[in-house]
Amino acid sequence: MKKFKEHWEINQNWQLIYPILGIILSLACGILIARRLDFFLEPGALQTVYLVILTLVLTYLIIKLSLYCFKKLKNRWILDYRWQFIAAFIVFAITGSTAGRISSPVMQALGLGSDSISGWIYWPLRIIIIFPLYQVLLLIVAWIFGMYSFFYAFEKKMLSRMGLGFLFKK
Repeated sequence: MKKFKEHWEINQNWQLIYPILGIILSLACGILIARRLDFFLEPGALQTVYLVILTLVLTYLIIKLSLYCFKKLKNRWILDYRWQFIAAFIVFAITGSTAGRISSPVMQALGLGSDSISGWIYWPLRIIIIFPLYQVLLLIVAWIFGMYSFFYAFEKKMLSRMGLGFLFKK
């Protein structure tokens, strides 16, 4: 455990929540993907074994991909500790999932449900609606995880590159 804490630059025990939460979320993602890929086996013991093995393989691949991304982003993101990379990925995951989930009820509330308009109009409008939802949610979730200043600077830089820098002028 000491070596793990040193590697991830964990100074206090409460910071262990980020690696633990990262593993749990990777496992949950692996389960969701495995269940989507389960379309050819009849329910039973063989299906359960298949789901468990596929979940473990997918979880392993997700963690390996995340570690690869950590290595690539180490010099681009200005973070004080390695465990903050895990926190940043968790913030991105929660924000993206939440924005995607919230956009459908927002579309329904606006009277633009998928059953009332063409898919050619619905999906571009949904993406347009997701964009501002995502920006607001990103800052809210980042604040909850104690990473507000990093994500505020991240959003400021991203939106400025998209020509929306005027939103941050004083």
